[in-house]
Amino acid sequence: MTTDNDKLKNLLKDLPVPEPSPEARERAVKAAMAEFNRRGAADKKNIKGFSFWGRLKNKTLKGGPMMTRKITYSVGLAFSLLLAVIVMMPNFVSYRKGATEQPPVKTVPAVIPPGPALDAGPVIREKALAEHKFDAAPESGYGRQQLEIAADFNRPAPAATGMPKLALESASVEKDAAFRPPDQTYAGRDRFETLTPNPVKAAREEPVSTFSIDVDTAAYAFVRRALNSGELPQKNAVRIEELINYFSYDYPLPADRSVPFKATVNVFPTPWNPATRLLHLGIKGYDLVPTGKPKANLVFLIDVSGSMNSPDKLPLLKNAFRMLVEALEAKDSVAVVVYAGAAGTVLEPTPVKEKGRILAVLDRLTAGGSTAGGEGIRQAYALAEANFDPKGVNRVILATDGDFNVGIRDPEELKGFVERKRQTGIYLTVLGFGRGNYNDALMQKLAQNGNGVAAYIDTLNEARKVLVDEAQASLFAIAKDVKIQIEFNPAVVAEYRLIGYETRLLRREDFNNDRVDAGDIGAGHSVTALYEITPTGSSGRLIDDLRYGSRPSPGGDRTVEQSGEYAFLKIRYKLPAAEESRLITTPVNREREYRTLDEVPEDARFAAAVAAFGQVLRGDPHVKNFGYDDVLKLAEAARGKDRFGYRAEFLNLVRLAKTARAMGDR
Repeated sequence: MTTDNDKLKNLLKDLPVPEPSPEARERAVKAAMAEFNRRGAADKKNIKGFSFWGRLKNKTLKGGPMMTRKITYSVGLAFSLLLAVIVMMPNFVSYRKGATEQPPVKTVPAVIPPGPALDAGPVIREKALAEHKFDAAPESGYGRQQLEIAADFNRPAPAATGMPKLALESASVEKDAAFRPPDQTYAGRDRFETLTPNPVKAAREEPVSTFSIDVDTAAYAFVRRALNSGELPQKNAVRIEELINYFSYDYPLPADRSVPFKATVNVFPTPWNPATRLLHLGIKGYDLVPTGKPKANLVFLIDVSGSMNSPDKLPLLKNAFRMLVEALEAKDSVAVVVYAGAAGTVLEPTPVKEKGRILAVLDRLTAGGSTAGGEGIRQAYALAEANFDPKGVNRVILATDGDFNVGIRDPEELKGFVERKRQTGIYLTVLGFGRGNYNDALMQKLAQNGNGVAAYIDTLNEARKVLVDEAQASLFAIAKDVKIQIEFNPAVVAEYRLIGYETRLLRREDFNNDRVDAGDIGAGHSVTALYEITPTGSSGRLIDDLRYGSRPSPGGDRTVEQSGEYAFLKIRYKLPAAEESRLITTPVNREREYRTLDEVPEDARFAAAVAAFGQVLRGDPHVKNFGYDDVLKLAEAARGKDRFGYRAEFLNLVRLAKTARAMGDR
């Protein structure tokens, strides 16, 4: 057989090889494909997986040298992955395009009470939908997501089940830089009004000092939070009068409510300067017995924007309001307004006897979106006016970090709004939360011009102090527009300076002008003020006598000047429902003077220690070499009964200040 083949090869090798025709090539290809399909059907049992994504097992196909090949698992897998990438690429590119142009969708939840009462859900949904912008193409993956959210937003809220329910989420996709995890470092980004310590004044040239009382305590809580974090607070955050007034003092109470408070005055040696004296002024308002409390008509105005998305903000806020609701009486009423990218009423005035409804509303609030604080304030006042109780206490309680970034944002414009609204008899309480973007400057303007008070809530214990333990002082005012004016006797006092109250100073003529607003005092509230005075003839004087004009003006009462009085104290106030002020006067004579510091009442000495601490924190030059150890020594000796431990906590803060680092010292 081999010989025959060799002969055949020899015969054929000399013949020319014909060129294959296209028809012959086509027939050969068809025959090969038919054979391939037949072989594949025969070997179907060797295929694993789904019919489309099937892969061949490690199997050798029979069919001669031309058909013998091994198709491996790795080749099939590579083909599958390649095909998946090709199919998914258009959607992936579309999604990335939308994601780079848009931040994550923020939600603005709202709570709607059951029943036929005002349903704020559709109101908030319509506003959010009207402001909605589609920055991604509708056909893209992200655009489709936006369309789906918008469609869901237009669906009616689910049926009432007897409990408050969440409104559908907002479709707002505005860029909100404040919506981020809280910064754990204190970098001094919080905003405070610039403070310049009060200067020393010559009594012969400017004998009269006038200021509005301040019962706010926000500065103390903020200072405490900074020190507990191991850092010194910003200097402008240290308002000394708010540090002093954080503590309660056992000043004598008035005999009855016809005169809402009584003045207590002491003069004693200055702990940080033996050449001067401290004039200590304390007043305390009469306390309300439980049966004497008027009905409280409260509107909770709650910030649920993205900037409140932090454990020390909205969650703490909700717990604080729960405690307040538990402390209210059954006859009181509560309404709730929330604001984020839009604002709306989520609970109409509800009696506290139905506290389950109120607490359910608070429980289901969550944070998200921008901050339309101005619109929220407007709606809260409108709701308070619509349900005004002429015999009760009508108050809006604003809880926020002050980061207004939508609608009315200008502090002066907001100030003007609350100034006009205070004429309606509605008071304002401002509760601040959080840090990092806390706007204390705005909070102070709102509280001071809205006949209200401001507090900063840094812990649940502080919430209990402000809203439970001191609820009567925080909610029930016994006097408004309280102003203090002291005229110093230049025959006895050469110089003086007011410690703190830099943001509460008034002009001399404002004292008798009943149209000029001032601070309010609540039931049981105490107010303390300190002047450092330099007696005539003291070596501690800082201002030289004038060569010209230093003599008393003609007509002056020389008899009174030579009487030995240090000063003459005047307090002007209005009763809550009155528009005309009343006057209380008290001469400050030598009968109120203590020769040594040990003789001074504990409350006065402790107030002096707190004033010294605030000045040391701010770096004021008047305390000279008086340091934290001196503050500790003075405060420890004057701690007193300290029922709730607040004074002991103060001592610990002084110790922390000794080792605290300045901002930026990492």
